Amino acid sequence: MESKLQIISGAHRGRKLYLPDGARPTQNRARVALFNMLTPIVPRDNKFIVWDAFAGSGAFGLEFLSRYANVSTVFTDIAPDTVIKNLNAVGASATVKQTDAMAAIPQFGADADIIFVDPPYSGFDIGVKFVCKMSGVAKPGAILIWEIEQTREMPNIGTNWQIIKDKTYGRARFLILQHI
Repeated sequence: MESKLQIISGAHRGRKLYLPDGARPTQNRARVALFNMLTPIVPRDNKFIVWDAFAGSGAFGLEFLSRYANVSTVFTDIAPDTVIKNLNAVGASATVKQTDAMAAIPQFGADADIIFVDPPYSGFDIGVKFVCKMSGVAKPGAILIWEIEQTREMPNIGTNWQIIKDKTYGRARFLILQHI
């Protein structure tokens, strides 16, 4: 395994992750910073659901599975083989569905407490459409983390999202939104 991508904290800390061909994973350093921002808003006592919508390697959802015992995780991807391989490597279980993230919104959008949206940077419009569609489905208080390329301007995504954080780490820009 040539990947330098790994789980950064929790029960599976240090576990290297497989990458799908052509992947642009969120770098370890950026994920550390992201999870530092998320720590104060992640439920401590109640069960919660994380949806890794454009899963790729599944690093985001796997990080939650490693850190929190009270999480259920859903992974959607058009080619989920790498997610399944990584789940098996750490001995974790989760819901994995081979589907387009947009098509999965009716099934997973209303129940998710935390949604990670990371379509390919070249698919910026897909991310915009996803966030806008989630606006009509997400429950109040749901957190949506949208990774976009740092050079992108914030698009108009309607009034149902409040920006909690907007941080850039290298090439990645994280918009942490809360549904109101």
